[in-house]
Amino acid sequence: QHRCSHINSSICLNRLSSCVKNAVKALSTSNQHINKTQQCKMLPGLVSSQAQLCRTNLELMQTIVQAAREVKKTCQKTFADMRWNCSSIEAPKYLPDLERGTRESAFVYALSAAAISHTIARACTTGDLKLCTCGPIPGDTPEPGYRWGGCADNLHYGLLVGSKFSDAPMKMKKKSGSHANKLMHLHNSEVGRQVLKDALVMKCKCHGVSGSCSIRTCWRGLQDLKEIAMDLKAKYLSATKVVHRPMGTRKQLVPKDIDIRPVRENELVYLQSSPDFCTRNEKLGSVGTQERQCNKTSSGSDSCDLMCCGRGYNPYTEKVVERCHCKYHWCCYVTCKKCERTVERYVCK
Repeated sequence: QHRCSHINSSICLNRLSSCVKNAVKALSTSNQHINKTQQCKMLPGLVSSQAQLCRTNLELMQTIVQAAREVKKTCQKTFADMRWNCSSIEAPKYLPDLERGTRESAFVYALSAAAISHTIARACTTGDLKLCTCGPIPGDTPEPGYRWGGCADNLHYGLLVGSKFSDAPMKMKKKSGSHANKLMHLHNSEVGRQVLKDALVMKCKCHGVSGSCSIRTCWRGLQDLKEIAMDLKAKYLSATKVVHRPMGTRKQLVPKDIDIRPVRENELVYLQSSPDFCTRNEKLGSVGTQERQCNKTSSGSDSCDLMCCGRGYNPYTEKVVERCHCKYHWCCYVTCKKCERTVERYVCK
């Protein structure tokens, strides 16, 4: 049975199934009268500060498990049109593309840090965490016809606790891993949290006679994680390669090709170039694109030419059942028939 070497901002995504299994097994006893210290010992790989958080707020660990699931699902959807499609997160062992300080590692750490704080902030709103409640009411006065109310996502608490948990392994002096990699992971995790801060928007609910919306009750709420992932994907595509070199009295990360400026706070950074992910190479963490579906009419990253790396593709047909001939009935429902059609799809050779 695999055991996670650490639970950090990537939340053991490389061995997620094993970690979640162990965590859920431990947390399933949380309603029984068992010593909290013993329960937290059952979770593999916690560093001392993470174990302390576990002991003081056991419900937090279930939230971490939920965040891990969200990262895996969201990453796969966000990169479904790319050669790298978060396959490392599915792998039963840690693949090198998330170990070597690549831009894929940068994205996963950023998304993971954002997801932990996002899930904690939402858990405060739903009452799943005992040590927090709704976010504070904004101090500014809303426009006429608007009023503050509802239950805001507690972003402040999510960021505070999430960063403590996510960053703990990278801040331990005795923890394995190069100093450069730790600096990279800490930086990218903070970028993820910054994108999360920018995702706090005003949400409103209408009130009034017959839906007139004469008054709106509003609160600060977070966008869905998929929106945050898309912002981070844009940063992934424009990520900056850095080197670890002396700057003043200590070593810092600086842009490799334009080291006349410091690393910007809002850009993802990486240390090692990625493979092209065209063919299987376990040493580089590439599973290849053979048998991946491609889009014959696209000119983007999901096109058959780019996805298949020039190897060509094979067509196949598939029957699809869809709703059709829909009719609106007064008042108020819609009826549809089911239609079957044959579509042609393509997979890489």
